[in-house]
Amino acid sequence: MMQEKSEAVDVKEEVEFQLVDENKVDWKGRRALKFKYGGITASLFILAMLKFETLGTFSLVVNSVPYFNGIMHYSVPDAANMLTNFMGTSYILAIPVAIVADTWIGRYTTVLFAAFFEFLGLVLLTAQAHYPSLKPPFCPNVYAGCEKPNGGQEALLYIGLYLLAFGSAGVKAALPSHGADQFDETDPQESTQMSTFFNTLLLAICLGGAISLTFIVWIQTNKGWDWGFGIGAIAIILGILVFAAGFPLYRFRVRQQTNAFIEIIQVYVAAIHNRNLPLPEDPTELYEIEQDKEAAEEIEFLPHKDILRFLDRAAIQINHGVQSDQSPNPWKLCRVTQVENAKIVLGMTPIFCCTIIMTLCLAQLQTFSIAQGYTMDNTFTKHFKIPPASLPIIPIMFLIIIVPIYDRIFVPVMRKITGIPTGVTHLQRIGVGLVLSCISMAVASIIEVKRKRVARDNNMLDNVPIVMPPLPISTFWLSFQYFIFGIADMFTYVGLLQFFYSEAPKGLKSTATCFLWSSMALGYFASTIVVKSVNGATKHNTRSGGWLAGNNINRNHLNLFYLFLSIVSLINFFIYLLVSMRYKYRSQSLNPVPDGKSKK
Repeated sequence: MMQEKSEAVDVKEEVEFQLVDENKVDWKGRRALKFKYGGITASLFILAMLKFETLGTFSLVVNSVPYFNGIMHYSVPDAANMLTNFMGTSYILAIPVAIVADTWIGRYTTVLFAAFFEFLGLVLLTAQAHYPSLKPPFCPNVYAGCEKPNGGQEALLYIGLYLLAFGSAGVKAALPSHGADQFDETDPQESTQMSTFFNTLLLAICLGGAISLTFIVWIQTNKGWDWGFGIGAIAIILGILVFAAGFPLYRFRVRQQTNAFIEIIQVYVAAIHNRNLPLPEDPTELYEIEQDKEAAEEIEFLPHKDILRFLDRAAIQINHGVQSDQSPNPWKLCRVTQVENAKIVLGMTPIFCCTIIMTLCLAQLQTFSIAQGYTMDNTFTKHFKIPPASLPIIPIMFLIIIVPIYDRIFVPVMRKITGIPTGVTHLQRIGVGLVLSCISMAVASIIEVKRKRVARDNNMLDNVPIVMPPLPISTFWLSFQYFIFGIADMFTYVGLLQFFYSEAPKGLKSTATCFLWSSMALGYFASTIVVKSVNGATKHNTRSGGWLAGNNINRNHLNLFYLFLSIVSLINFFIYLLVSMRYKYRSQSLNPVPDGKSKK
């Protein structure tokens, strides 16, 4: 009788595992049933939102300098700084917004508020571009001392821009994590679906970006900036409506009662406070609240790991008689689980640092490679030429083709070989991307040597781009470096999102995915430093006053700079190998599945 009862309990637990996603609820606050809420169907609304958001905002990133310079009459350097400051702000703000989303208002609500701020920012920019009184008077020649915007016009521009930056940060912080929340990472089948979601997330960004880089850029250039910003605002509204329509289908992660970010800070404060105390040989002597059935359902418990032991000092009990019902000062004594969460975040930091170099390389493709494209023949057909601002469409089109091939062919084949639901581990995926970025920079160096040889052979070294005829070499030679880096993007950036989400503590899922955006922000800032440093180090060794100095790209040494970045990327990859080999996965979804079969 007792055996039958035990078997019945086991069956009940098995059914609950299959039907219920732990720590997730439906829109009514009930435990979320897998067959009814979340999954691929719910994620489609999220992917559609991301596509509309990218469609509405991406053109501003690639085409805003002409607006700042030609319409608002800022100098080219000031316009470029405005763009980089805008991008840096939108990436950095993602971290505090993610903390708010994880701790207080939730990811779904964060996305809605953030998208509304994006819409509001675009509406202000649309109004300024449309009404003459809100912008400086028209000036046919921006080099002839045009009237600058007055205080009110400048204030309106910055308010619109930074509302857009704040909204963009919120979408970056919460939308990918909310999408991942639609899947149970402990379920092998849904873990595979989560991998597909992250791959398709990149595809959605590419599709939105492709439309933005072609249609919206064309509208801005030929119909007016007010039309371009206005269509972007409409795209954001459509995204909000589609995203909100999925509300009854979503799974919602239960918000934590405490701030996980503050808890990690408490670990470091407590470890420093207890720095002179001896570490106990037996980890069970470290402080942890009593684990019972009720607590296990509400509170996360992690086992102690014998790594980064200096943080264990935060859990040393000065008084071993501490009772489980007491509430010690959290700035002096922390739980073992709290300490282990701090170890997880600290353990991910070296991975984060190794990806900064890749974004530094990406910045060159978005700046110097575009400058190369201006000097080359951009004829696509007899009656059509690619606008310079639309050159980034090349890697995006490659990604649109490659991502489905990766998800539908490569991942299933590798899954059968490795038994891992995602085909390869997240760290292996990131490593492949880092190798490809190194190769991309080497190829870029070779292509630049070829481009300069064409300029020299045709006596066109001093040709002024756009004003004078282009070099007799097609822009599509740049597609080789874009193609390779596009594949690197697919491996590394999507791998990073999956890695940070899977490995992060429960209360820091959104914040952890923001490691990617922070890495990109630091990569962009590092690009500025590296370019200035390289010019400073080579100004006495070149006629142009530095490898990258001057406005004539035909006379500088961009090929050497690309080669330098390739070498730096290779060194960075070997460092990454050492770091990743020492990393121990927390996520159980990456454990190999024997014979490629799902675990029960």
